[in-house]
Amino acid sequence: MSSMRAWLGRRLAAYLSRPSKVPPHGPTHRPEALVATLRKGDVLLIEGASRVSSAIKYLTQSTWSHAALCVQSPSDLPPDRRLDAPVLVEAELSAGVRTLPLSHYLAYHSRICRPVGLDPDEIDAVTRYMLDRVGNQYDLKNILDLARYLIRTPPVPEGRRRRMLALGSGDPTRAICSSLLAQAFQSVRYPVLPEVDETPGQILTEAQRELLHIRHHSLFAPRDFDISPYFRIVKPTLECGFDFRALRWGADSEAAMAVLAADAPAEPSSEDQPAPG
Repeated sequence: MSSMRAWLGRRLAAYLSRPSKVPPHGPTHRPEALVATLRKGDVLLIEGASRVSSAIKYLTQSTWSHAALCVQSPSDLPPDRRLDAPVLVEAELSAGVRTLPLSHYLAYHSRICRPVGLDPDEIDAVTRYMLDRVGNQYDLKNILDLARYLIRTPPVPEGRRRRMLALGSGDPTRAICSSLLAQAFQSVRYPVLPEVDETPGQILTEAQRELLHIRHHSLFAPRDFDISPYFRIVKPTLECGFDFRALRWGADSEAAMAVLAADAPAEPSSEDQPAPG
């Protein structure tokens, strides 16, 4: 019976990992800008396009459904290997913990979240924590843990949606969500979200209760790295030197701007200004 559940779990995990019918948003930066900006220790958030990604984005009310850790700066590699060398580590539902190249996510909308203040030894410790777990597989025998993601928008009250990720044994949850990444940073005592101390008689907001829930259950979602006050959002296009004056606009855009300029009210001339006094 156990082997049958494991077989069904693997089949269900493979189904959930397939692309959904909704195409993903494309990248907002050039590949070479991402290569030049991404550093060892950065968290790369991904707007995934799989069936399970749709459910995670809904349950966490976020753009981001997946996260990976950069374990080697792509710019440190020879130019011909920067996109194809395995510089990321992720925990994936059907594959477990694995390394993969940056090219795997070049077609996806992504965001870089950078921890601040870690020294090189601490960054090494974080990346080593992830690399030591490469090859770990997740127990997929609990079918109910996986079946919840078959409903991409389950009718769950907003304040309870994140808690739905924590149902069941928790093993597939770790494969889908970002708790392994959070544990890697916690191994060097680096925070992801601030702790909230609950005192007797204190009335907590829903957001504070969520922070307490995350801390108590070690359950982190990709968006937590985005909203964390301890991670800096790094945008490759800006980091590589952005000059809006150098942008080249298409004919349609030029025509639209000409219309806007024509409709703009004329500034009063000096002759139209009222005399002082």
